Amino acid sequence: MFGQIVEELPRFFSYYNLLFFAKALGVTFALSAIGCVVGFSLGFALAAIRLTKRPAAAPLRVAVALFIELFRRIPFLVTLMLTFFIFQALNADLSMFTVALISVCVIATAFIAEIVRSGLESVHQNQWDAAATLNFSYWQTLRLVIVPQAWKIILPPVFGFFVLFIKDTALASQIGVVELAFAGKTMNNKGFSAALVYGTVLALYFALSYPLARFGKYLETRLAPTRDR
Repeated sequence: MFGQIVEELPRFFSYYNLLFFAKALGVTFALSAIGCVVGFSLGFALAAIRLTKRPAAAPLRVAVALFIELFRRIPFLVTLMLTFFIFQALNADLSMFTVALISVCVIATAFIAEIVRSGLESVHQNQWDAAATLNFSYWQTLRLVIVPQAWKIILPPVFGFFVLFIKDTALASQIGVVELAFAGKTMNNKGFSAALVYGTVLALYFALSYPLARFGKYLETRLAPTRDR
C-alpha cells in the first residue's frame, strides 16, 4: 500500500487536484466561519432574550425557548434535508451552498444560545441584585456586570462547539455542496488510494480547526478574568 501511495503522489498533487481541494477547503471554511459568527451573534441575542424577566417579553421568550429546544434535538442532517425540501417546495431559487449555510446558522444559533444562557446564569444572583440597586437597566447589567464575569464559563464550550461544528459541515456534501468531504469522496472515486485521499482531508480539517482552538484559548486567557486570588 505504501508503494502505491508513493506512486500516486505526483498525479494526486497535480495543479488541478490541488485547485479542487483549495476550492473545497474554501467552501468548508466559509460554511464554518459564517456559521460560527452568525450563530454566536444570534445565539447571544437569543440567550439574552430568554433571560429577561419583563412580562411583555413572555411570548418572545416562549418562541425563543421553542426554537432552541427544537433545533438542539434535531440531527444536523435532518435539519439540512428539511431546509432543502422546504425551499424546494417554495420554488426558491437558492444554491445548495445557501441552503447548507442557512441550516448551519440555525443549528449554530440554537446550540450557542444554550451555552451562553448557562454561562450567564452561572454568575451569582448577588451580581444581578447589586446591578439592580445601582439602577442599571437589563442590558447595562449584562454588558457591564454579567458578561465580563461569564466569559470564562462561556468561551471554552463555545470554541469546543466551533471545532466540532467544522466537522459537522461535512454533512453538506449530502445535498451536493462541494466541500472537503465531498472532495475526498470524489478523489477516491477517481481511483486514488483512500489512505492518501482521506489523509489529505484529515490534514486540511486539522489545519482549519487547530488555529481556531488556539484562538479560543487566547481569548479565554485575554478576556476572562481569573477567579483565583
